[in-house]
Amino acid sequence: MNPWPFAEFNLFLLIAARVLALVETAPLLSGEAIPQVAKIGLAGFAAAAVYPAVHAAGYPIPVDGAAYALLLIGEAMIGVIMGFFLTTLFSAFGMAGQFYSLQIGFGASETYDPLAEVEIPIMGQFLNLIAMFVFVATEGFQKLFLIGVQGSFKAMRAIDLVERRKDLVQFLVKEVGALFMQSLVLSLPVLGTLFIISVALGLLSKAAPQMNLLTEGFPISLIVTFTIMFSALPLMMEAFSRLIGAGFEDLARLVGGTL
Repeated sequence: MNPWPFAEFNLFLLIAARVLALVETAPLLSGEAIPQVAKIGLAGFAAAAVYPAVHAAGYPIPVDGAAYALLLIGEAMIGVIMGFFLTTLFSAFGMAGQFYSLQIGFGASETYDPLAEVEIPIMGQFLNLIAMFVFVATEGFQKLFLIGVQGSFKAMRAIDLVERRKDLVQFLVKEVGALFMQSLVLSLPVLGTLFIISVALGLLSKAAPQMNLLTEGFPISLIVTFTIMFSALPLMMEAFSRLIGAGFEDLARLVGGTL
């Protein structure tokens, strides 16, 4: 037996390219707060963990340098696609908060989101933080590495990007479209209540024009929104957990070829 565990370093480099691309784009791991050295180290350890299984299963490596470079790019693209899919899943939570931030008067108050590296309304950031806690509590990192790393190498190779390109494009377009539906469903309890409040304030303005509803409507919307959110927080966390679990099931279908 060769004492060097990575006798085929070219194979290890292919594995590391996919894992590093996944780490660079996956939720919670892709933020600037995590040092680049830590990301590279994590990708290296993960690649070393799955190397024996990939090597035992057999992975054809081309001798030609140009073909190997294309294969390396293909492996990195697989990691980017999986990371992009999970990031799209997390974007649903932030977008849900953005739907009613303007209605409660928080449209102009924005905070920096280290996950997306953009500024988003404060309610979107609040739901993002809840989603992060749910992701960690539901063993999201374990599922990410079991499905996104170990499972993907068993079921998907770089050549599959060419053979299944139509299915992959349709799947990603479908998931991006479902992003808006999921965001609307998550925000519907608060958004529907705010709509009823707006209608009621409009009727009151017609019945009593002397009332200054512009100044009174803001605290009413604010109090009702936070009352609903904190009352429904356990249900929201359960809904977040189901949505994240469904996302990992879709990811397993993506890498497993059962689109």
